[in-house]
Amino acid sequence: MNKGQLVDAIAQRSDLTKGQAEAALNATIESITDALKRGEAVTLVGFGTFEARNRAGRQGRNPKTGETIEIPASINAAFKPGKALKDALQ
Repeated sequence: MNKGQLVDAIAQRSDLTKGQAEAALNATIESITDALKRGEAVTLVGFGTFEARNRAGRQGRNPKTGETIEIPASINAAFKPGKALKDALQ
């Protein structure tokens, strides 16, 4: 499912226009992104938790040349599914 299909599904299930559904989805995504930028976790009970995780710098290897390279530290978004979502997928 891509973003357009998700907007259609939201509009259909919530009795909103496609424009309203897209605005709601965009606001949700922006709010989650802003919270992660601030280092906060976003928990949607029954669905899961979004959080920003620090990843330490490390050494890697260029597969083409075999040369050792330094991979810098980074912050990555992570999602941990909630129990209700896990159960729904079983």
